[in-house]
Amino acid sequence: MNNIVFFPILLPLLTAVILMFFRNIRTQKIVSVLSFIVGIGISIYLLSTVHTDGLQTLNASNWDAPFGITLVADMLSSILVLTTNIIAFCVLLYSFNTIGVAREKFYYYAVFQLQIVGVNGAFLTGDIFNLFVFFEVMLMSSYVLLVLGGTKIQLRETIKYILVNVISSALFVITVAYLYSVVGTLNMAHISERITEINQPGIITVIAVLFLIVFGLKAAVVPLFFWLPRSYYAAPAPVLALFGALLTKVGVYSIFRTYTLMFYHDANYTHVLLGSLGLASIIIGVIGAVAYWDVKKIVIYNIIIAVGVILYAISLNTDTATNGAILYLIHDMIIKAALFLLVGIMVKIAGTSDLRQMSGLIKDYPVLAWTFFVAAISLAGIPPLSGFAGKLLIVQGTIETEAYFGTFVVLGSSLLVLYSIMKIFINGFWGIPKDTVKKPSKSIYTMLVPAIVLVAISLIIGVGLEKILPYISQATETLMNPDLYIDAVLKE
Repeated sequence: MNNIVFFPILLPLLTAVILMFFRNIRTQKIVSVLSFIVGIGISIYLLSTVHTDGLQTLNASNWDAPFGITLVADMLSSILVLTTNIIAFCVLLYSFNTIGVAREKFYYYAVFQLQIVGVNGAFLTGDIFNLFVFFEVMLMSSYVLLVLGGTKIQLRETIKYILVNVISSALFVITVAYLYSVVGTLNMAHISERITEINQPGIITVIAVLFLIVFGLKAAVVPLFFWLPRSYYAAPAPVLALFGALLTKVGVYSIFRTYTLMFYHDANYTHVLLGSLGLASIIIGVIGAVAYWDVKKIVIYNIIIAVGVILYAISLNTDTATNGAILYLIHDMIIKAALFLLVGIMVKIAGTSDLRQMSGLIKDYPVLAWTFFVAAISLAGIPPLSGFAGKLLIVQGTIETEAYFGTFVVLGSSLLVLYSIMKIFINGFWGIPKDTVKKPSKSIYTMLVPAIVLVAISLIIGVGLEKILPYISQATETLMNPDLYIDAVLKE
């Protein structure tokens, strides 16, 4: 038992409660910053502990698994918790100059912290029902963050967003109930053990597909992505960055966890279906990214592409592809956050998100331009940035499994992703500046700092890949050998 597993959940929860007692915005900002600095330190310690000592578990109220509620930190969840805290910290700093007093006074920073409670809790829970609970914490916070400001488009899209997620949550509970009726437990390690004992009969395969629908809706997998483009488009820039980097990735993580730990016995059906949806997501995402001339929508559709690439890699079910999926997941979380922050600055400067109405930004904002350029080529997977290694391993995985159509789709999507994102760079930064473009101000450069930090992390991951790969390999080992997870949780 290790109490450190609980701190990434407890710290933002306590911070959110404390922030509710402070009306002073400056105090809320200071407390939030200090909380995330401590949170990043705790996450690094947790990552180091898991790397040296193996999986860490915490049984709530000393009820041993599988009877009590268990929190589990393996290498994958530890990496994602650290990545979440770093991204949230950068988005928080960006929020100081962009979110506005009108939103801040309605406890924006407290709700922001609750969002992180839900995300970290989803990564660390070892109980399928508590995964639902943390999903709900995350979603309820996202409802508030999406609607804060009360503009017409926010109100309209929040209603749709809530409706979709209420239906999804109902299906989640129903699916958990079906699973419990078959295996008689909610602990994920114990579920895996029970499914192995009964050799995944047809009803378990049906339940696996139902979970894929639930998590696919959260992750915006084709054809369940319909809610995402307009809902995310309505959010202010920092909220959009937080959503784009984290929320869909919690859905991806949930598929990762359930399809490697629990539903891996009938791979000829479940994983083929997962792979097909992944490829469909890549294709539809590429069409959207290439077709639109709105900078926000181009990056939003790139979320769907990345989700598709990761899910397709999971479906291949090999060590190489899984290594690539984890690397690409981390990369995409970081670089999507950076791109949404950069796009937010562009929209603030130009007064529009229509790419045809902005140009020449490089003249007055060269740092913004070249930061965006580095982020763009990282997104497309150009070496030595973080996107390259992950995608290369995924392509290698497709070749190992002789899935050559997947090779073609993944490589082809890289070229079209590069085209879609460079379209923003060429049309937005080159050319003659528009009259509406605002002159450089101190606030613009302050906003740039968090984005530069995230892009720098992407570069560090790419250049320092040799030092990072042992952590990725350890995460893959646990995913590909479920017994390691089961033995650590059930103490067998």
